[in-house]
Amino acid sequence: MGLILAGLSLLGYVAWQLWGTNIIAKKHQREITSQLQEDWAAGAGCDRFCPKGQADALIRIPRFGKKYVVPVLEGTDKASVLDKGAFGHFIDTAGAGQVGNYALAAHRVTHGEPLRHMPELRPGDKVIVETKTYTYTYVLDTNPNDLVISFTGVWVLDPIPHNPSSNSPKVNPNTKFKRLITLTTCSEIFHTDNRMIAFGHLVSQRKKTIAHPVD
Repeated sequence: MGLILAGLSLLGYVAWQLWGTNIIAKKHQREITSQLQEDWAAGAGCDRFCPKGQADALIRIPRFGKKYVVPVLEGTDKASVLDKGAFGHFIDTAGAGQVGNYALAAHRVTHGEPLRHMPELRPGDKVIVETKTYTYTYVLDTNPNDLVISFTGVWVLDPIPHNPSSNSPKVNPNTKFKRLITLTTCSEIFHTDNRMIAFGHLVSQRKKTIAHPVD
């Protein structure tokens, strides 16, 4: 009987992780996105140098579909940022559109799964970042399947990332670009300490006149 109860408890935990956390996180995604757009429409909201945990941008990745819109929160704390189904902005990296490396992290599985389909991204895919005042369009330079590193590989957060252990052309050192983006997520569906990485660079920016609500 004890083994049966233990088995049921384990199944319940797995079900909660794989489905329950997604339901809660997607609710957070919608609420944060809606509130952020309301703030922008009212002329409020943070644009730069925002406090930890505050939303300041929206991410759209066309390859993931027209309805894909995920908020960006400052910091990469698991409970207060990533588990809400949001992208987390590494606070010591450049802001959206700024010179340097705009580095983001997000879950690949559970808690909203913003980057579940990261392996489907390819060079040339767009990552659109909307802030209070601008919309920035980045284009990916690398295939995320070509670069998997240990979670200790903080070099990917450098202003100009350069792989210290390889000169492979699969890793774009971005030496000719000044305004970069880096996406990071778990390299496998189940728990791993390794991270999948994609690099890109800014190709355009457009000053906003009004905030456009998400359908």
